[in-house]
Amino acid sequence: MCGIAGYVSNNKKPTKKILKAMTDRIEHRGPDAEGFFLDSKAALGHRRLSIIDLSTGDQPIYNENKDIAIVFNGEIYNYVELREELKKKKHKFVTSSDTEVLVHGYEEWGHELTKKLRGMFAFAIWNMKEKELYMARDGWGIKPLYYYENNGTLMFASEIKAFLDHPDFIKEFNDEILSAYLCFNSTPTEETFFKGVYRLEPGYQMIYKDGKKDIEQFFKLEFEETERSMDEIVEDINKAMVDSVKHHEIADVEVGSFLSSGIDSSYLVSVSRPDKTYTVGYDNPKYDEISYAKDLADKLGITNKSKKITKEEYMASFPKIMYHMDEPLADPSAIALYFVAQIASGDVKVVMSGEGADELFGGYNTYKEEIDQAWYMKIPYPIRRAASAVAGLIPEARGFNFIYRRGRKLEDYNIGLGRIFRDKEAMKIVKCKNQIHTKDIVAPFYEDYKDNSNTVKRQAIDFYFWLVRDFLHAVDRNTMMFGLEARTPFLDKEVYEVARKLPTSAKINKETTKPALRMAAKKVIPNESYKKKKLGFPVPLREWIKEDDLYNEIKTKFKSSIAEKFFDTKRIMNLLEAHKNGKKDCYKKVWTIYTFIVWYEQFFTEEA
Repeated sequence: MCGIAGYVSNNKKPTKKILKAMTDRIEHRGPDAEGFFLDSKAALGHRRLSIIDLSTGDQPIYNENKDIAIVFNGEIYNYVELREELKKKKHKFVTSSDTEVLVHGYEEWGHELTKKLRGMFAFAIWNMKEKELYMARDGWGIKPLYYYENNGTLMFASEIKAFLDHPDFIKEFNDEILSAYLCFNSTPTEETFFKGVYRLEPGYQMIYKDGKKDIEQFFKLEFEETERSMDEIVEDINKAMVDSVKHHEIADVEVGSFLSSGIDSSYLVSVSRPDKTYTVGYDNPKYDEISYAKDLADKLGITNKSKKITKEEYMASFPKIMYHMDEPLADPSAIALYFVAQIASGDVKVVMSGEGADELFGGYNTYKEEIDQAWYMKIPYPIRRAASAVAGLIPEARGFNFIYRRGRKLEDYNIGLGRIFRDKEAMKIVKCKNQIHTKDIVAPFYEDYKDNSNTVKRQAIDFYFWLVRDFLHAVDRNTMMFGLEARTPFLDKEVYEVARKLPTSAKINKETTKPALRMAAKKVIPNESYKKKKLGFPVPLREWIKEDDLYNEIKTKFKSSIAEKFFDTKRIMNLLEAHKNGKKDCYKKVWTIYTFIVWYEQFFTEEA
């Protein structure tokens, strides 16, 4: 696990001074070593966190002729098999690292390389003969990769902040996605809040040559729901998970695991049985997972280290975390991840984490709407549509959301797991013009999955807009902040091959979500975690915001010049007051706005 940065210049020779400044900015991602490559057109930089081949795996790494160079962030779990395949084709290796497999794999398979890989990755390969930059990001979006083009220069990096040190980078705020952010709580578009900075999307690769970009998709999430017996499905899940965990344990350093009270991390830990696990919680028992985690660890005979987070610690860390996030991310659990990563980094360099299980196996309660509300869907559509129009006039009153949603087509209202604002309200709050509508953002994805069931459509939207842009983003930034590598065994080729063929009955039923995964987990989990609903490091923000200290902190931000610039301050103050006085539960909306203001302070004020 590492950090990469670099650029290709079409009009001036790259310099090590610029390249080093870019990589120094993301030193936290790779505190063990640095490396550089420069020629007349390209500069590749690397910060290394040593996990595999500790002695000879420094990057950049080259092919035999030294005319192809690579910088790489991630882990290739089938690198041993690919290495043997490439050796048979007469490729010569000088290291034992997975990175060198990518270099020779590019020589052998060219741009088809990515289809061979099992793992998480973001890499940049420079072909000196062809003057070609080849970049790719894994199909799950576990590892980040951004790019920016200006003044004849194409830059790339693991984190946007690396661009700040390049003289051709113009730091401009992109205000056209602000209302969409308020709806999603993260950046939902390919373009980021930094104008001109784009993320390479999961499963895409870019070839940059002669000043032209060619971006193509090599992996797309696909589902093929197939009826089979539950016993057969459960057996296949267990086999795939055991195999995935085995591959994710490949390292020359110790591997630990995050552990919450829910099924996903409990399943992982029960299969892998690492020596050390890590949990965070709070004094409020409603939000505390520590006792559950310790119970499982005791039953497995392994260590569990935990920490109770105070409100003061949580808030003190917040500005720093927003800087490391690069973009505003208003998921409260993202801050909890900071603390669990912090305690884990004191012991290990690698941890496993349970992201991806809910999206692949049907873990969210919203999926059950397709069963629980089937009776309502029998009402003729014109009647449901009319009722929905009326319910839409009553902003999110209890009971009316259901009528509002089920009187519309899924693609007309559903943007995934945790919508914060409706578009109409967000656009009233935001002062900026030319705001993009959330429906337009998700429309291409609904088009891609138009022939699938509503359950699959929900899974795809949650995968691309919540898992990738929220959960995986938070895991990557919070772990890499401490030079810690996070691995996600549920997001694995073999696990996916099982999950994508699950029939709806294996993903949801009247009693529970992800029933097939729960049955598989029950075989190895020694307590009743397989029954529990997902909590995911819950945070007592709802209560905290009502307390005077945090309320006053947020109030100050809501009356600041930044708030005045971007928001209708009367409307946002009304949200805060309504929550403080117990008139309405607005904590998510309040927190999403507050998060943006704190993030903006880190990058776009004079103090920044």
